[in-house]
Amino acid sequence: MSQLSNNRHFRWSLLAAPVAGVLILAGCSGGGGGTDDGGSTEEPATGAGFSLMVAQANDADDYYAQLAEQYTEETGTAIEVIPYPSDAYNTQVTTQLQAGNAADVMILSPGTGQAISVITLAEADFLEPLNDASAGVIPAGSEGQYQIDGETFAQPVALAPVGLVWNQAGATEVGIDEFPTTYEDLLTACATAREGGKSFTVLAGSLPPNTGLMAQLISATRVYAETPDWNEQRAAGDTTFADSEWRQVLEDISELNDEGCFQDGAAGGTFDSITQGVGGGTSLSAAVPGSAASSIGEATGLDLNIQAFPPAEGQEPFTVTSANYAWAINAASDDAVKASAQEFLDWAGSPEQTAAFAELSGFVDILAPTDNLAPAYEPIGELLETGAFVGLPNSSWPNPGVYDALGAGVQGLLTGQKTVDQVLDEMDAAWGE
Repeated sequence: MSQLSNNRHFRWSLLAAPVAGVLILAGCSGGGGGTDDGGSTEEPATGAGFSLMVAQANDADDYYAQLAEQYTEETGTAIEVIPYPSDAYNTQVTTQLQAGNAADVMILSPGTGQAISVITLAEADFLEPLNDASAGVIPAGSEGQYQIDGETFAQPVALAPVGLVWNQAGATEVGIDEFPTTYEDLLTACATAREGGKSFTVLAGSLPPNTGLMAQLISATRVYAETPDWNEQRAAGDTTFADSEWRQVLEDISELNDEGCFQDGAAGGTFDSITQGVGGGTSLSAAVPGSAASSIGEATGLDLNIQAFPPAEGQEPFTVTSANYAWAINAASDDAVKASAQEFLDWAGSPEQTAAFAELSGFVDILAPTDNLAPAYEPIGELLETGAFVGLPNSSWPNPGVYDALGAGVQGLLTGQKTVDQVLDEMDAAWGE
């Protein structure tokens, strides 16, 4: 997904490898909106079968499929899981919804900031209202990203910290003993990594979801730590991108590029650059959803963890963590299918299942964020516990154009085709009055 896309995660995971075909569980046939009398011959289905559309970065990135398989085993309800590559997912969702052939259940992004955002699609009458149990999973204070006039249109899946996935063993090889604690230390580490034949971080510079994510990660300390209600101030017309600390965010990116912190050819980088850079040991970090630490680590045997982007002098550590992915039901599906899908969401939103899914996926439990925190998140555990984090800023931006301007603008900074002033002005223009 874009962000996550995002991504991932959306899943907004910002790792991608093409995924061909569909993964079919329990012998279920395809069809957005269709019913199915499938299920095991030994265990009759207790609910109508339904289809589930997800973003999938690679073959191992199958935790939604594993969750669906568990539900089928427990209930007999057949679920067809339809994965699409992360970088194509947004287009698939919107195209199929408009054509009337989308899956019965899909993973979306909260709020309004992307083409597949919950509020955007709900206002277009594509989504079915959910029940009170789904509403109960929404984190306090973020109701507006899932609800319209008290009706709930999506159920968050898990909390997804975003940070720099960090390879300390690789850093040690070039003489970096610990993750930089300040931005100034980070610049020094960039030079040290270069001397050792590595880059400090790898960027999928050709893809706006990843360039935009990097900018949002930096904005945690530069903008939202001091002004947590910055988005509300922008909506009220009390500030602009051009006249705020967002300028520092983009200046930092330009400096990181100039100082060689990104890999060579970063402007043309792809998702494969991330997997190969971090997994192959040529880059020490990447700005991606935290679950990537698990997926890359399992694939490579590396011991990776998640770090917050280092604060500048005088700033406090702060990071990005939010419920970036949410279940939603297709309003065009048959009534029996929608009822069965809601039963699945009720099951997935139970405390037992949110905890199990967090462990399975590498995310953080939506209902108990600091319980049984995975070791990869230990470096930001205190930030999660104290609430020193902001949700993905673009989730509450008024339209996808603002994030598009950010992602494309960072690309322009990398290539020298845009200036910081131009990018900020384009973001303000996309926001509108």
